[in-house]
Amino acid sequence: MSIKIALIIAINLVLVALFYFLLRKPGRLSYYQNGRWWLTWMSVAVITLMDELTSVFYAPAEAYRFIGASAIIFIAFTAIFVHYMTTRLVEIAEILEHHGLIGGGVYSFSYLVLGPLVSFVAVASIMVDYILTACISAVSAVLNATSFFHLPHHVILLLVLGTIWVIAGLNILGIKENARVTFAIFIAAALIFATLIVSGILNLDAAAIGKIKDAARKTASDLHPGSIFQTYHIFIAHIAFCILAYSGVESVLQTAGLVRSWREIGKSYIFLACTVGLVTPIVATLVLSAPIDFHKHEGDLIPHYATLVNGLGFGVAVAVLASLTLIMAVNTAFVASSELIERVAHRYGFHWITATNRRQSLYRIHIANAAFFSIIILITSGRQETLADMYALGLLASFCINMGSLIIYRYFMGTKEVIHFYTSRLVTLIMWIIFVSCFIFLAIMKVHGTMLWAGVTGLVLVAGFLVAQRRAPEKKEIEKGDHEMQVILYLAQSSSPDLQLIFRRSYETAMHAAADNVAYVTFYSPRAGIPPKLAPNHFRIPLTKFSLYHRLVGLLRVMEYEFPDRKIVVHLGWPLSSWLDRFAIGVMVFNMMRLPRLFPHFQFIMSYTEHTPAGIPAPSPPSGQT
Repeated sequence: MSIKIALIIAINLVLVALFYFLLRKPGRLSYYQNGRWWLTWMSVAVITLMDELTSVFYAPAEAYRFIGASAIIFIAFTAIFVHYMTTRLVEIAEILEHHGLIGGGVYSFSYLVLGPLVSFVAVASIMVDYILTACISAVSAVLNATSFFHLPHHVILLLVLGTIWVIAGLNILGIKENARVTFAIFIAAALIFATLIVSGILNLDAAAIGKIKDAARKTASDLHPGSIFQTYHIFIAHIAFCILAYSGVESVLQTAGLVRSWREIGKSYIFLACTVGLVTPIVATLVLSAPIDFHKHEGDLIPHYATLVNGLGFGVAVAVLASLTLIMAVNTAFVASSELIERVAHRYGFHWITATNRRQSLYRIHIANAAFFSIIILITSGRQETLADMYALGLLASFCINMGSLIIYRYFMGTKEVIHFYTSRLVTLIMWIIFVSCFIFLAIMKVHGTMLWAGVTGLVLVAGFLVAQRRAPEKKEIEKGDHEMQVILYLAQSSSPDLQLIFRRSYETAMHAAADNVAYVTFYSPRAGIPPKLAPNHFRIPLTKFSLYHRLVGLLRVMEYEFPDRKIVVHLGWPLSSWLDRFAIGVMVFNMMRLPRLFPHFQFIMSYTEHTPAGIPAPSPPSGQT
């Protein structure tokens, strides 16, 4: 027995033992608690991994076609960049859980931060990606599986439609069965890829190593054309052509509603970084350094390479694996899109479509998705080349919206609200700039795809605007709030010569005993929901149309008009976040500095301590608390 065969057998046995250890106890993939089935971090990660893994079969050839040998370096760099970016998606998952928004991913977060209209752009972008993932993957899976046969086009079309509906049936059976099937295919994929990587490393020769060194030198020379602007343009172009190698990472955040905690999302992303985040660049390096005519094997590059290192039988096995992973990418599109649609439908009151069967499957959404995917395939006759240009644009648009929303959220909220997990604001800003640059580059390069993406986004925006106008859940939250005149009427009952007006943020709970000359005011966002009323003199005013500063000035104007002979003391809380972390504090302080000039007869106090302001009764628990 050769060293190569012995090493392959040993590694495969280690993997089998590892999988046995992982699965020997129940509850490793799913568990039943509180009346429903939940997935573990491993199940969610594997469902997304099967989507990401499909890019291994086409991304190296596509990247090589556009940027040549530099693809070896930039596929690896993009792996590090994208999987480091997922730390921001974990941060978003915790923020959403903190606000009670479980699942929905980029849609829920953009809705919370930027409002309904931008959230529908996110919906359009991500749904375009899911549609293309399902349709293109189904067609590619059938073409890979039938590449050894000569079948008429109508038969291939029927097989594609059959694939779509089989996956729909798997999802209707329930997420528990879905996770089991997906994990079984993942085990097969792990064994085959381990064999491929070990064989490829053992087959490396001086020529292959020389190609890798030449790729590094070419990359260095490409990035030093002279001008810093040219360097940045080339850098962005190279990332844009490689980023599809890691499409699908957003699906973990999208399916957060299937797990119990944001920490499960964090574990899933670590798992993805340690598996597909390593497999994709390693396989790409081995394949692109091999003696292959890439122009002749763009469609079957990985199976052809597998044939070179281990013979025809192994090449067929890799081709079959390609078909299975592509089919499971269709499954990921079903799972993630159903979670997205469920969140949108729940928010706007379309409860009829979110009905579940006894296996807790969103069967109506799955049937609707299967019908829609089938219509797209029939319209395009199974040829998705025209729509493929939209895929990268939709992916980058969702990344841009996520990173931009996170920057804006932290700008206003700092890190005081979510203390468990937070990341560098500066690095997030750099990531956002890179993603926006990639989006602009591809939008210019692929004009037809840009027009299609913009058209779909425009239609969803119009539909979303009409729905939001009639069924927006913010209306109920606004109706629950108080009005400025209620503050005035409460204070008007007091005979005290001085009136105290204390502004509190929505998540601050410290409150003192009710006094007729003291009013606590909280301005809240209707999208985040109304905060609890902590005392009879606590007034919650919704922020609509106007900014916080203008609403505050409006209230003080009314106070000035209604109480011209009273001493009015205004208390403003000082944020406890650091200035470096909370850039918004500068804007807030600048606005607050204008208030004494606008209201010269008022007394303004800005404090960060929890001590009782002068003239306010000693602290005591709010009504109903001990």
